[in-house]
Amino acid sequence: MAQSRRRRLGTGAVALFASAALLAGCSSGGDSGSGGESGSSGGGSSDATQAGIIGDQPEAGDPVSGGTLSFAGFSMPSSLDPTKTQPAGSTGGTEMANIYDLLVRYDADKQQYVPQLAKSLTESDDHLTWTIGLREGVTFSDGTPLDAQAVVDSMNRYTENRGANSQQFKAGVKSIEATDPQTVTVTLNAPWSEFPAVLTFGYGMILAPAAYADPNDFKPIGAGPFTVTEFAPARSLELAPREDYWDGKPYLDTLKFVDIAGGQPRIQAMDSGGVQMTFLRSPEWVTAAKAKYPGFYEPLNAADVLQINNREGRPGADPNIRKAIALAMNPDVINQRAFGGDGHPTTKVFAEWSKWHNDVPAFTQDTAQAKQLVDAAKANGFDGNMTYLSVNSPVSQAIATSTQAMLNAVGFNVDVQYTATVTDMVKRLYVDHDFDITYSSYSISDAVPFMRLDSALRSDSSNNILGYNSPEMDKLLDTAQHATTDDAEKAALKAIEQKIHNDVPYLNLGWGSNFVAWKPNVYGAMPSNDGITLLGNTWIQQ
Repeated sequence: MAQSRRRRLGTGAVALFASAALLAGCSSGGDSGSGGESGSSGGGSSDATQAGIIGDQPEAGDPVSGGTLSFAGFSMPSSLDPTKTQPAGSTGGTEMANIYDLLVRYDADKQQYVPQLAKSLTESDDHLTWTIGLREGVTFSDGTPLDAQAVVDSMNRYTENRGANSQQFKAGVKSIEATDPQTVTVTLNAPWSEFPAVLTFGYGMILAPAAYADPNDFKPIGAGPFTVTEFAPARSLELAPREDYWDGKPYLDTLKFVDIAGGQPRIQAMDSGGVQMTFLRSPEWVTAAKAKYPGFYEPLNAADVLQINNREGRPGADPNIRKAIALAMNPDVINQRAFGGDGHPTTKVFAEWSKWHNDVPAFTQDTAQAKQLVDAAKANGFDGNMTYLSVNSPVSQAIATSTQAMLNAVGFNVDVQYTATVTDMVKRLYVDHDFDITYSSYSISDAVPFMRLDSALRSDSSNNILGYNSPEMDKLLDTAQHATTDDAEKAALKAIEQKIHNDVPYLNLGWGSNFVAWKPNVYGAMPSNDGITLLGNTWIQQ
């Protein structure tokens, strides 16, 4: 029997509550080019295959107040405006969520969306209306009330300023209205299975009206547990607890976010006590941290991918060249050379552990067939040349040279080009589209399987760096978005994976994970989608 989407979101009389900066989720790997950790995700062969808190930790005593918690994130935000920062766990999502809070949090243990700023979230029987009920008496840190109009205005600003996922939101939402002071009614153009997920990211980070009253002077004013005391863009952030936070004053005296480049230095900072929490993605560092520390582990599909530029004039515009690339590649080679065998190589979109796993065949290396396809393309005028674009870090170099060797072996002539900075990388990928192939991550969690596939593959998506344009794929994405049962969604996602297998707009290379590690005396962290972690109830046991 098909399980309804409403049941997966939770049931009850009141509500249904009862988942790259830009590079991290969408483009090329790298850890600011300096620390040796790539934008890949992963973990060792003993990894869990369901999101949740793992690791040994002493039994928690009663919460205690006091102390400073330092958190070394993956990439510090350069702005605290959610419309100017990718609000993902690896790129400022945790920092901003602790200032603005979230309307909704995803509980991985329950596999449900649970209330945070919102008191309730109810879906209509026809799946076209979502009603957000707000808590009474919640205020922003400047003392103004968080009411329905403030939510509507904040969401509208997010759309107008083209925040992450706004393209999907604008296409899917017909209207947002404050139907009474504590109720927001969202009317959809068609059913949208993952609508609650957007409330766990940027749309769920509600700004006070004063935050953006002056378009030229943004102020980080939210309804979250902390306020900003000091911010050095892309370097550090210091927060102080709010006495009047709706869920009670936080236990911590100070919450600090610090920039430490690279997985190994972050683990060393944990070992020395310099930080008490950190965010890790690359397989070898996830494996190392899991052996020492408890934390929140989140397996991710399509954590390692090879992007192929499909645009006219590029080699990848020829589907046979894309297929040749897929047949030339062996993800196991990259796993050994770049990740020391700690990764999870697979060309499947949805890994074996995923609830969305299906029987679409995986690509297996066939160098003879790949060479035949390359030779045929050369007979039609292809010169064999391709440009591989990469950031300049040890892991990214290993991936680049491994890919170069495998492609050259079947007749390609791959030139690896390294960018000087991540900013240069973003410009070449998203603005100039000046690359043939590059390595990246889509980081697709089981909780939110559609959102990043849609962002990467829809023909008119601003994050579609592939230049892939397929009306058939757009229809398949629509079907997945509008699915109202798990069975219907699984069938739609299988059709999408089959289309990816047939067209090869990009190639999956492996699954991986996010891991938010904390010291054994840290308690009360509340994870949500994509490693975003709420720390309003966190304390340090002395």
